[in-house]
Amino acid sequence: MTDAAHRPVLLDEAIGALAIRPDGVYVDGTFGRGGHSAAILERLGPNGRLLAMDKDPEAAQVALDRFGGDNRFGFKRCSFAMLEALTDEMGITGRVDGLLLDLGVSSPQLDTSARGFSFQADGPLDMRMDTTSGPTAAAWLASADEAEIARVLRDLGEERFAGRIARRIVETRAERPLATTGELAALIEAAVPFRERHKHPATRSFQAIRIYINRELEDIEACLAQSLRVLAPGGRLAVISFHSLEDRIVKRFMRDAARGVAAPRGLPVRGGPQGQTLRLVGKAQRPSEIEINANPRARSATLRVAERLS
Repeated sequence: MTDAAHRPVLLDEAIGALAIRPDGVYVDGTFGRGGHSAAILERLGPNGRLLAMDKDPEAAQVALDRFGGDNRFGFKRCSFAMLEALTDEMGITGRVDGLLLDLGVSSPQLDTSARGFSFQADGPLDMRMDTTSGPTAAAWLASADEAEIARVLRDLGEERFAGRIARRIVETRAERPLATTGELAALIEAAVPFRERHKHPATRSFQAIRIYINRELEDIEACLAQSLRVLAPGGRLAVISFHSLEDRIVKRFMRDAARGVAAPRGLPVRGGPQGQTLRLVGKAQRPSEIEINANPRARSATLRVAERLS
């Protein structure tokens, strides 16, 4: 089922940041339901090219349904961590004029209870973006030891009660396995001694488990490193993140690539730092109040943009 009505967060800002040329080559590393890809294709001429990627099988079907007849468009069902392998296969490594990443879980995924990403509606405890491979959240929670569960909740969810929640999970599974999002959310709510204002007690834990199951942070780091080889000189990298862990990785990567490496003090070397590979483009952008009011999930979004140097 397509979701053409869904409008991605910071759509105009992200598309504008790519500075799309009609004959350019672009990569949408997070196809989702095709919102960004549609906007890019609208701006491409007959000689332009768009390669999209997503590891969600439902996204693959949407790509086929929406753009399968467009010869400017290509799609590969895989993680964006496979970026360079795919551009090598397509013969466009070093020729990409723009790479867009819209990180995290998409609204259609969150809104489908069967995917298990949200505690808002009861569903199977899955949480996999690629539903054809890897352990489900239920399988991991049934086998991981208490210390590992606590570490994941603490490090990836910044959950202050990680130890209490992990202990309750281990105690509960000794009697019966956790199988649904509702069961896990209720367990966490009972384990946490007090609620944060305007935030469900399970929010951080669900985020942490999802990130861990899908190797999200590792994939982001891998893709960003590959982007330096994939982008053409002057090519743009635009990344939308939705929580502090993602944004920290993106901000640090762009900052370090733009700074380069300064020569050690005291050496007779002229000039500034060497090895800069990116130029920062503008400041971080965040949604307007109008967009946040229309889509409250946009509240935490941050767009960062950089340009590949020659």
